[in-house]
Amino acid sequence: MGGSRAQGHSHAPRECGLELASFFFKEGRQGRGRVQLCGPRLLGVAGLQCSSSLSAPPPVLQAGGFIGWFLASRKGETMLAVHFDQPGGPENLYLKTVAKPSPGEGEILVKVHASALNRADLLQRKGLYPPPEGASEILGLEASGLVAEAGPGCRGRWKRGDRVMALLAGGGQAEYVPVPEGLLMPVPGGLSFPEAAAIPEAWITAFQLLHLLGGVKVGETVLIHAGSSGVGTAAVQLSRLAGAIPLVTCGSLEKVQFAKKLGAAAGFNYKEEDFARGVLNFTKGAGVNVILDCVGGSYWEKNLSCLATDGRWILYGLLGGGEVQGQLLSKLLHKRGSLITSVLRPRDKKYKEELVRAFTERILPHFSPPGESPRHLAPVIDRVFPLDKIGEAHRHMEGNGNIGKIVLEMPLPP
Repeated sequence: MGGSRAQGHSHAPRECGLELASFFFKEGRQGRGRVQLCGPRLLGVAGLQCSSSLSAPPPVLQAGGFIGWFLASRKGETMLAVHFDQPGGPENLYLKTVAKPSPGEGEILVKVHASALNRADLLQRKGLYPPPEGASEILGLEASGLVAEAGPGCRGRWKRGDRVMALLAGGGQAEYVPVPEGLLMPVPGGLSFPEAAAIPEAWITAFQLLHLLGGVKVGETVLIHAGSSGVGTAAVQLSRLAGAIPLVTCGSLEKVQFAKKLGAAAGFNYKEEDFARGVLNFTKGAGVNVILDCVGGSYWEKNLSCLATDGRWILYGLLGGGEVQGQLLSKLLHKRGSLITSVLRPRDKKYKEELVRAFTERILPHFSPPGESPRHLAPVIDRVFPLDKIGEAHRHMEGNGNIGKIVLEMPLPP
């Protein structure tokens, strides 16, 4: 929604209210994104003084685009958020003005600078994955930004202006989000807000899968499906940090090569080769000790064929469907294998707070700049989209071409 299109107009409507709202809606629109204004409430929301002598868009609109003007001119009782009116495709997504939240008991209000896209957002947009009870309907499971306000009952750890990142059950793709203070983490030194936004959901998920559920040990082998995804790239690095040996499956040679640069000992393009056979060749027939599986049904036979005796198969997604036909249980029993399932989003606050605390103590220090930590970790970012390009971001993820995280950057006032 750049300013160039607005510059081409020599006049604005001479009347206020709906006509002015319609003008800015039309001229602010670009590509597939759109901004919904509140009709006759626009002037009250924005605090804009309008008269019949108005003959050009405000200077800030010309210089910084519609969203920049809109954000700069509002009083603050509302905010922009990603919204869709009905489940469906990416074309249903747009930015809407909604009520700005206030922090509740034990919550911190964060001024969001960046959020990141997750598969859960795509599923929720399609109507297949509603938010947990009590969670925000707004998309976004992770965010980074600045502390804006502390709610009642907070313990005083976080101060206004602190750089923070948050694990969320929803609400991250908006200007502000209230967060239980125990789900906040400091942004590691040297990281930008987009980099920080790529950490909470993906890295804490990978940490949980490997350590709390998988019990990974030094010298063990770990098979990571979708090894070039956000969770996958985190799991490769965390496996190496734990002294384990990561193997990955990916959908292209480029992704396999990238995963190897991150630390994967071997990679298999599932579109061109049998990954189970590759794993067994690499492990000399022993199989892998841990499998991190976001695919599910379509992989079950190959997973079991390359799972080591007493291995742990951690299922955390069903991209390949949930149906299984065959002797799964007998084959799993034969190997004395463990099938462990997990979904992080609906977990209760206490569990998440303990998980965030463990991650902060054990893993976060390793995100320090190279040289300050003996085992440097880094989030992998594929692309950064401005928030008003939310539909394009969803299409990009659905195309499965990304390596690492897709990040959404919030437009800020000039």
